[in-house]
Amino acid sequence: MSNLVPFAIFFIGAALAALTRGALRSAIMLLVPIVGAYNLWTMPAGDSYPLMLLGYKLQLMRLDSLSLLFGYLFHLAAFLSVIFALHVKDRKQDVAALVYAGSAIGAVMAGDLISFFVFWEILALSSVFFVLAQRSKHSYGAAMRYLIIQVASGVTLLAGILIHAKATGSIAFDLIGLKAMAAGLAGAADPAGLASLETLGSWLILIAIGIKCAFPLLHNWLTDAYPEATPTGTVFLSAFTTKVAVYALARGYAGTELLVYVGMVMALYPIFYAVIENDLRRVLSYSMMNQIGFMVCGIGIGTALAINGAVSHAFNDVIFKGLLFMSMGAVMYRTGKTKASDLGGLFRTMPWTTGFCIIGALSISAVPLFSGFVSKSMVMAAAIEQGHPIVWLALVFASAGVVEHAGIKIPYFAFFAHDSGLRPKEAPWNMLLAMALAAAICIFIGVYPQLLYSYLPNPVDYLPYSSAHVMSQIQLLSFAVLAIVALHKSGLYPAEIPGRNIDAEWTYRKALPAVARWVTAMAALLRDAARKAAGPIAGKLDQALIRYHGPDGYLGRSLPTGSMAFWTIFLLGAYLLFSFI
Repeated sequence: MSNLVPFAIFFIGAALAALTRGALRSAIMLLVPIVGAYNLWTMPAGDSYPLMLLGYKLQLMRLDSLSLLFGYLFHLAAFLSVIFALHVKDRKQDVAALVYAGSAIGAVMAGDLISFFVFWEILALSSVFFVLAQRSKHSYGAAMRYLIIQVASGVTLLAGILIHAKATGSIAFDLIGLKAMAAGLAGAADPAGLASLETLGSWLILIAIGIKCAFPLLHNWLTDAYPEATPTGTVFLSAFTTKVAVYALARGYAGTELLVYVGMVMALYPIFYAVIENDLRRVLSYSMMNQIGFMVCGIGIGTALAINGAVSHAFNDVIFKGLLFMSMGAVMYRTGKTKASDLGGLFRTMPWTTGFCIIGALSISAVPLFSGFVSKSMVMAAAIEQGHPIVWLALVFASAGVVEHAGIKIPYFAFFAHDSGLRPKEAPWNMLLAMALAAAICIFIGVYPQLLYSYLPNPVDYLPYSSAHVMSQIQLLSFAVLAIVALHKSGLYPAEIPGRNIDAEWTYRKALPAVARWVTAMAALLRDAARKAAGPIAGKLDQALIRYHGPDGYLGRSLPTGSMAFWTIFLLGAYLLFSFI
């Protein structure tokens, strides 16, 4: 077999990057995703690279339509991210970048749960370096919280795999979901066979994936750590971790109805925090949750159209969300600021970055002729086709919310709004090149979606540019913009003020420390009360001990030999008497 397993190319590249410097290391960083993509292109479909471990068959490589699409996506994302970070001269970040991208590729290519778990953990450990590399007090705290949550996800995943393997006798990474819609989704001949898969292990695996997918109440690692990463590190982070989780849901839980409602909440919940958030990179983190909600909802619906919509939207989200993080990374690199209240007027000296940011905003807002338009609507169409009108209405509302927080707020407050007085230079050439390539992809997919559609897991029978769809989307966008303008004019729109908004993380950043302080104070009060109450008793006990066992006490002083002999004979006689009785 002439081809290397895809992740190996990235790991070899990481080793070479660790041993080189300067232009040579930059060349290696650029070549790795190119060589990796060509290697993947020439690989035959099917399973390969089998290994045996403790009686279980590991499959390091499974190449089908689903894994192939994510494999190409991750190679493309790695290439764009490397270009964006070419100016960075940090060996740790460069090595972590290749290991991180390689582990993501290894995870989506793994054909068994054990191999998937190994890459899942490497993914977590390598990604934390992008947060630590910011080298600040806030970033260190965020990195530690991020690492704890990611390790918790790994432990939960391992426990779920072990229980699932014990219950089913298999570690194959196939459909393991809960209450799948039909046996055909699992490839099972007997629908009753799906019931046996509803084990504790499958629930634990779902929870582990849900943590990395940023399910509601499990999401704060994302909004906490991503904004604290380096300007280039956030671009890498936005591409891989959550999309590996989306892939895992599509692979293992397609048709799980619970995900329909989880995805609906994910699409709605972050909108309200994004509106009031001042840090624009944190706004994009909430926006990422919002977009993942559409994907999770599509996976939960489970039909061919819904899965195609979820997967294609994951592909597009990596590109246009990466473009938005790139634009904010360029702003942060030049100004050192990312808060809306500190920015504004940057279009004067950063016109190219402004233009690329607007293209990303148009794409995420699903404006016709941009990439988001041709993928997001597939999930919404599937929702209404499968009899989920409430879910469809929620997704429509969420789409309008995206227009506000990502389509308008990001470019407006960063580059227009009030004049902050900042006059930074335009972004470096490599940042502009990466943004230009991402912007071109957003436009190309929006104009010609058939190429993306040809790589989707199921045959595509969907026409995005129907007159009804185009008109309805234009109406949605128009009413969303009008609503935002009306809120601004009426003074009801929340002002951009410095500060930190805390949502579900309040439980462990505020509530738990407060409870711990209260418990400590109560324990101290009980201890002092116990000491006070026991004082007199302890004094009397101490006096009694001194009376009998002190130097002058009866049991403490030296006794004459005759007395000792008498008491010895007395005790011996008493023992013999009781033994006889």
